[in-house]
Amino acid sequence: MKAYDLAELAVRNLRESVLRNSLTTVGISVGVASLVAMLSLGIGLQQMATRRLVRSGLFDTVVVTSRRDLRNFNRSDDAGGPDPAQSPVLDEPSRQKIEQLPNVVEAFPDLRFITSFSYDDKPHLTMAAGVPFSYKSNDAFEGMQGSFFSSGMAPEVILQKTFAAELLGKTPKPGTEETPVAELAKPLVGKEMTMRYAERIDSATPADANGNMPNESGEAATYSIQSHELKLRIVGVTDLDPDSMRGPVRARVLLPLKLLESLHVMQPTTMRDTTQATSKIPTYATISVRVKDPGKIQLVENAIKKMGFNTFSILDATRSVRRFFTVLDLFLGIFGSLALAVASIGIVNTLVMAILERRREIGIMKAIGASDVDVKKLFFAEAGVMGALGGALGVALGWTIGRVINLGTNVYLRSQDLAPEQIWFVPWWLVGSAIAFAIVVSLLSGLYPAARAARLDPVQALRYE
Repeated sequence: MKAYDLAELAVRNLRESVLRNSLTTVGISVGVASLVAMLSLGIGLQQMATRRLVRSGLFDTVVVTSRRDLRNFNRSDDAGGPDPAQSPVLDEPSRQKIEQLPNVVEAFPDLRFITSFSYDDKPHLTMAAGVPFSYKSNDAFEGMQGSFFSSGMAPEVILQKTFAAELLGKTPKPGTEETPVAELAKPLVGKEMTMRYAERIDSATPADANGNMPNESGEAATYSIQSHELKLRIVGVTDLDPDSMRGPVRARVLLPLKLLESLHVMQPTTMRDTTQATSKIPTYATISVRVKDPGKIQLVENAIKKMGFNTFSILDATRSVRRFFTVLDLFLGIFGSLALAVASIGIVNTLVMAILERRREIGIMKAIGASDVDVKKLFFAEAGVMGALGGALGVALGWTIGRVINLGTNVYLRSQDLAPEQIWFVPWWLVGSAIAFAIVVSLLSGLYPAARAARLDPVQALRYE
């Protein structure tokens, strides 16, 4: 039997029992719709989490630390690397080498220190940190009131909301609501505050009788500390939680990184460092490395480890998150497939009833030369058509359900003064896979009815009334 004749006969047979076949097709479509809706929800949630991490500036960032740092001793990634005493120093030349690696956008030091800020002649002790100008498009500053730094060297600051409340004397008491960021920013943005900081002035003097040990050049490393004051303009107030994530956002006062580097503020590493005392080469506790593509992070980490440093990235911490989403997608797919399994029973029932109603027709087909294979193909074709139509309708229905869920979620988020999110996504591969899965399930459901129809004795079938 030709394929065209087979398809035409299958469609004609389906039209003869429109209501029953339509209900079976609707059952398939409901099963496919539940499968598509659940999987698209899981995919959407995973993409939302990935999108937020990328926009936060952490997903494409590798944090580099020195093996000499005592905090890194006995770490698992030390295995196979150089001995901490023989590992290189994380200094400015090392930063420049890291920045020149392939797939690296920029590498900047993590500069932070505790110092005093004066506002309205009142001192406030807190932690300040430098923020690169590239953070201007960072999602971490999405809800900020005011503006970002005008340039990388601008004498400007961005305040964290709790520090802004402290400056205004509005620190909330336990159990009370926090003051809105907009209300905190209004009296502060545009005002000035004074930062007091210490600068280390290095000098080299010969070893003296007081026991100062000379360095490799035969000179003793000495330094003096000089205090400075700098007036800074408040340009913004952010609602970031200082303990919410790694990086500069953990500080309560943020300054442009280039400006902070030019001030040569004394860092904890400079207090511990003696080997670089006379070289005036800055050393760093950590360096943040931004990668062009999150998919290249592992390559960048491997290259940095070969240089003798330790690395950490958010991908290391999100392995369990990715495992969670994999398991979630699996369970959503299983539960979504249950409705399709129920629909397959309907296909079996429909085709078995068709055999009972069309026994005489099957007998005539065999009498005029149709083989058992032709009869099987006919019932397989009918099952496949129902699967294809049900799959296509189910994808459309699942897409609609996802749109409704996403719309309802965004309405609720807006009512809570939260930004809307895209929690649902239907990729093309899911569309094709859902339709193909529906056809496969339909064909498997047609195995028994097709075999039963092929086994009919044409003589007995012709006698059937």
